[in-house]
Amino acid sequence: MPNTFFRFQRFVVHQERCAMKVGTDGVLIGAWAKGGRRVLDIGTGTGLVALMMAQRYRQARVDAVDIDPECCLQAEENVADSPFPDRVEVFCSPVQTFANDDARKGLYDAVVSNPPFFDNALKAPDSSRRMARHTDSLPFAELFQAVSVVMAPLGEFSAIIPFDYKLMFEREAAAAGLFLTRSCAVKTTPTKNPKRYLLAFRKQHSDFVEVAEEVLEVSPGCRSAWYRQLTSDFYL
Repeated sequence: MPNTFFRFQRFVVHQERCAMKVGTDGVLIGAWAKGGRRVLDIGTGTGLVALMMAQRYRQARVDAVDIDPECCLQAEENVADSPFPDRVEVFCSPVQTFANDDARKGLYDAVVSNPPFFDNALKAPDSSRRMARHTDSLPFAELFQAVSVVMAPLGEFSAIIPFDYKLMFEREAAAAGLFLTRSCAVKTTPTKNPKRYLLAFRKQHSDFVEVAEEVLEVSPGCRSAWYRQLTSDFYL
């Protein structure tokens, strides 16, 4: 049975209400994404990424949105028990509806997401887990449409996706008028192929895209220097 909580250096993430537990993907995107004074976390789940962004960007106000009421309750509890309750606010809403509020248009300097990505895979029987993992409730096209509305002209959208969804993700970004600016392929070990991609997009086209390839572990149980440095303010 998964642990009901995950302890970081400055906060604890309880997760018993959420189908998707704390994992490497969330920690990676929370540590890698660029922030700003106004940050939006799409599909917040436990609130992990929102809390990480609040810790990294001390002047930021972070909004966290999720469609699952149980996840929203969990995120609210985690925020309330954290050092950042006055800077993080949780909204229970589809991001498509959230983005339709005129007050949020062009508001966010940074948007970050660990989005659902499975579109044709066998679906989990649990409805909450299915919602968190599959694109039924948030197709990539609708995700990017929402991002393009709420993100400031000079803002950046960061996400983590499986390696085999990269081209599809970039294609939907381009259709929404967003351009790749940073790309980091993440391998579990030096001999493996990339398992995840950290991707960042902006509204301005650039002839230069920052490209990197990194490794999580140099040997079983031994984090790479890159991963240790990236997460040094979070893992115990």
